[in-house]
Amino acid sequence: MPEISLKHKIALGLIPRIGDINARKLVSYFGNVEAVFSEPYRNLVKIPGIGSGIAKYISERSYLDIAEKESEYIEKNKIKTFFYLDNDYPFRLRQCDDSPVVFFFRGNCDLNASKILSVVGTRNATSHGKETCEKIIAGLGAGHPDLIIVSGLAYGIDITSHKAALANNLQTVGVLGHGFKTTYPAIHRSIANSMLQQGGLLTDFISDALPERNNFIKRNRIIASLSDATLIVESGITGGALITADIANSYNRDVFAVPGRPGDQWSEGCNSLIKNNKAALTECADDIEYFLNWKPEKGKKAIQKTLFSDLSETEKLIYELLVKEGELTIDNICRTLEIPVNKLSSLLLQMEFKGILKCYPGNLYRPL
Repeated sequence: MPEISLKHKIALGLIPRIGDINARKLVSYFGNVEAVFSEPYRNLVKIPGIGSGIAKYISERSYLDIAEKESEYIEKNKIKTFFYLDNDYPFRLRQCDDSPVVFFFRGNCDLNASKILSVVGTRNATSHGKETCEKIIAGLGAGHPDLIIVSGLAYGIDITSHKAALANNLQTVGVLGHGFKTTYPAIHRSIANSMLQQGGLLTDFISDALPERNNFIKRNRIIASLSDATLIVESGITGGALITADIANSYNRDVFAVPGRPGDQWSEGCNSLIKNNKAALTECADDIEYFLNWKPEKGKKAIQKTLFSDLSETEKLIYELLVKEGELTIDNICRTLEIPVNKLSSLLLQMEFKGILKCYPGNLYRPL
């Protein structure tokens, strides 16, 4: 396929009212991107799903001038452009029909990384919600230093998740509802700048686009599709977090939600997701690891030395075996260490009470 100019990549995403799905159809119909902008109205109007209104917008081509100006801004500021036909277009986005045909990225992380988690929630986060968010991200960071946290740079849970990621030396990506010439809210500018060195900022809006309400609804699809799963930490019964959860479900991506007390305003959304089987109940990092089958890097979750000294010699053998293997069933531990199953069951229970391992369904044990 011949090289597509940056101007035409941007222009395809600027055609009014067309949307990402129909933009792809146009390219498929004509065989290449540039052909879309050279076809006369009489040919465009014949394309299924386009119609006279959109065909008129395409044939006017006034947006080509905007695309030319934007391409100059992108090249001048060394902004990375991802186009849906490019080889490095994120594979998770490629799986979704309505992912952006083109988007822009500033930062230093790999958007095709092996582990990406989106974390969203209410802008009116409580202190408990923020603390829970921080603990979950810290727990994941301890065993998965390659994890990328994605959110929307908004108040509340969004900014809490970005800060927690930075604090735990994780990369974090903010998906914006505006262009790069704006930082919204402005109070988060310093965090956004830190993210450029430890993650990045992403948008499918051109640089002059302002933070309008519909933009934030639109950007939620990227938050949901860029990651393996989405975690909701506090949400009212309506709002952007639930929209993101619904989108993630439509992509067949895993959704997790932290439960709250019945009647709490900022727990109603999460409780509803869990009650209607739209999200898995999540209380800690281990729950996410289990559902996604993310095995912590060996040795990352080390037991405190003072606690380790309190273990019996047999308990130390069990713990060292689990650290080495990552996880084992009780039968595997029994065979490897040749410990009678009745004695082993008692030891494992005691070790779980001490907080150094955890039992999962199927009698599967992992070290903490």
